[in-house]
Amino acid sequence: MQVLTRGALLKFGALLAVGGVDVPPDTDLAFARLLVATELLADDFYSQALKTGFLDGAALHEARANERAHYAGLAAILNEAGEPPATAADIDFSYPRGAFATAPSLRRLGGALETLQLGAYLGAADAVTSEPLRGIAARIGANEAQHLTMFEPFHSSFPVALSIEQASNALGDYTS
Repeated sequence: MQVLTRGALLKFGALLAVGGVDVPPDTDLAFARLLVATELLADDFYSQALKTGFLDGAALHEARANERAHYAGLAAILNEAGEPPATAADIDFSYPRGAFATAPSLRRLGGALETLQLGAYLGAADAVTSEPLRGIAARIGANEAQHLTMFEPFHSSFPVALSIEQASNALGDYTS
């Protein structure tokens, strides 16, 4: 089994810098930018969710650490392609009123955000043509499916893949 580490991503970045790997096409980079935004949203969500104390703190910490690792990997790809990634300071996050007020409302929001991320990553895995971005999207999608189970039980044998437009529209409900 091959494990994709942050070091492997940085090595890929070095190959990009010296011309050893082709820069991903613009359509792939657009998906990478969208995925970066979903990671920033998830990081913000988990940070706020931890403050409530309503859910298992260890699981939320682990999920947030995963989101930060996902961001770092995607950011490395964008940086090496000459496109600095967005940061949390670039985005205003917004949530439904009362989303953090109770454990059930927090679970609903977490489920909605992880469903959005899973759909975006599945869409990227279908649409992206460059490697390692395509493989990374599939691997991160698997991790997002794990996160989703913290908020809702399994309910689909074939989760829905979102196009870049669908994912962007859904992300717009939480960002400005």
